[in-house]
Amino acid sequence: MKDKNAYNKTIYACFLGYVVQAIVNNFAPLLFITFRQEFCIPLKQITWLITINFGVQLTVDALSPLFVRRIGAKAAMISAFAVSAAGFVSLSFLPDIMPSAFVGLMVCVSLYAIGGGLLEVLVSPIVEACPTDNKETAMALLHSFYCWGQAGTVLVSTVFFAVAGVSHWRVLASLWAVIPLVTLVMFIKVPMPALPGDDDTGMTLPALVRDKRFVIFMVMMLCAGACELTVSQWASAFAEAGLHVSKSTGDLLGPMGFALFMGSSRALFGKFGERLSLTRFMAASAVACIACYLLIGLTDSAAAGLAGCMLCGFSVGIFWPGTFSLAAGRIKNGGTLMFALFALAGDLGCGGGPTLAGRLSGLFGDDLHKGILCACIFPVIMLVCVYLMTRHTERETKL
Repeated sequence: MKDKNAYNKTIYACFLGYVVQAIVNNFAPLLFITFRQEFCIPLKQITWLITINFGVQLTVDALSPLFVRRIGAKAAMISAFAVSAAGFVSLSFLPDIMPSAFVGLMVCVSLYAIGGGLLEVLVSPIVEACPTDNKETAMALLHSFYCWGQAGTVLVSTVFFAVAGVSHWRVLASLWAVIPLVTLVMFIKVPMPALPGDDDTGMTLPALVRDKRFVIFMVMMLCAGACELTVSQWASAFAEAGLHVSKSTGDLLGPMGFALFMGSSRALFGKFGERLSLTRFMAASAVACIACYLLIGLTDSAAAGLAGCMLCGFSVGIFWPGTFSLAAGRIKNGGTLMFALFALAGDLGCGGGPTLAGRLSGLFGDDLHKGILCACIFPVIMLVCVYLMTRHTERETKL
């Protein structure tokens, strides 16, 4: 059996894996206007690339339990990085040689979305399975790397475009492929822990669905994705249209500030989580998230609105990794199936939360204040679920 130090390398490789996923989700949107201008593709059509990205990831989430057990987690992770790198490299030439540039873009996005979907399903359970002293802090620290990756993707891309020019975006697309390739090599060498529940003792879908705790965790994952992405996706537009600040200021203090504060929340819990109760921290975060949504939805002050966006990032930081840790500790044999279903629920929230806020904003005359205010229902449901899970745990302890 490998010692703990050997598995530290596996955990570090997983950290870098979440950086890859951040690039998958955040690089192409920086080029949407460039795609429209260079390939003469309507912006309405280009936005389908977001749908394709998350749609493919949802499909991979749903199908992964069927093949991950057969090929093994290590082979699946190596495949994830390979297709991610292929997607970035093909982005540099495929739209130019295909009869339709948009079809070429769809193929590229689909490729790296397959990798992103696999990473979302596998990275968290791999870290959870590694022998560490404190699973909850390791999980929080792991998920902070998605935030650093998101902020880094925007910063590095912005600097590259400023120095080399946005016309050289194909070069940057190829350069981003280096990170998944490096991580691929790391995963070839690192030891891989056995994932609990991935043998014949693992729980079946009917068994999971009958478990009340699993149902609560699924709702928590949906709310985690919705709480996080509703503000993150609309922060730039909200700052520019709702608070009337410049786009550069809105981008830096909106989505960038949100990502940095979310990463800080996860890193702080990763550092000091051993001294904290995870359920209490999540409950306090849910209360803070509700307050942030109210601040964003009710204020007309640019300073207060931007502060609400950034602080919201801090408040939602623990939701996703915290739910994973609670579920892994309470449902021991869920295995890849359970984590795949959690990823599916989380992605549904990632798409459903921003969509709900956008649709409701439209009903109120494109007023994003009211749309985001209505989405406050998600942190409220999260708070209720944390309370229910705490009560359920207390009852089990007394028995």
